[in-house]
Amino acid sequence: MTEPLFTIPLWADLLGVGLGGIQGAMFASGFQGQRRLDLLGVAIIGIMIGMGGGLIRDILIGQPPATLQVNWYLLTATGAALLGMLLAGIFNRLNTVIVVLDAVVIGMFGAFGTSKAIAFGIPAVPAVFIGVCAAVGGGVLRDVLMGLPVSIMHVGSLYAVAAGAGCAFIVVANLFGMNIVLAAVIGIAVTAVIRVLAVLFDVSLPEQRRLYRRKVAAETGVITLPGR
Repeated sequence: MTEPLFTIPLWADLLGVGLGGIQGAMFASGFQGQRRLDLLGVAIIGIMIGMGGGLIRDILIGQPPATLQVNWYLLTATGAALLGMLLAGIFNRLNTVIVVLDAVVIGMFGAFGTSKAIAFGIPAVPAVFIGVCAAVGGGVLRDVLMGLPVSIMHVGSLYAVAAGAGCAFIVVANLFGMNIVLAAVIGIAVTAVIRVLAVLFDVSLPEQRRLYRRKVAAETGVITLPGR
C-alpha cells in the first residue's frame, strides 16, 4: 500500500475513541436484571465501542491497526469508559444527551474511516463502505458481546443509513475538490443530524414483512398501487 495522501491527527482519533468509550460505558451501565454488568464488563464494552471502529477501519484498509500502535488509544478508551461509568447515573436520565453523543460518535468514526480510505487511494464506493463499517462496527461488537440482537440488522432509526449519508458526502465533496478536513466535519454533522432526527421522529426503513404484504395485496387486487 502506498503512503497516505494525508493523515488523521492523533488528537482527533483519540477524541473519537474517548467519546465512543464514554457512550459505550453509559449504554452498558443502564442494563438491569440478568443483563446487568459488573465494573469490568462495563469497562470492556466502553473500550470496545471506543476502539472497535478504528480496528475494523484499519483491517479493511489493510493497515496495522493504529489503535494498537500507540499507548494512548487504549489508555484513552479505558479512561473514557471509567468516566462513562461515573456519568451514567446522571446522564441516563437525560436520554437526549445519550442519543446526541451516539450520533456524534457514529459520525466521527464514519468520517475518519472514509477519510483514511481516501488517503490511501481507495476508490469512492469502497471508501464509503469502509466508513460505514467503521461507524457501525463498534456497535456490532457491543451487541455481540452483550448477547443482544445486532441493531443494524433489525428495524431501527437509520443507524447505518445516517452513517452512509455522511460518508457519501465526504467522498463526493472530495471529488469536487473540497478540503478533506472541512468535508469530514460536514460529514460528521450530516450523520449526526440524520441520526438524531430519525430517533426523535421515529423514522426507519420499511419492514420487509410489510413490503411483502403490500406486494401480495396488490397482486391479489386488495389494493391498487399508484400507476397501476
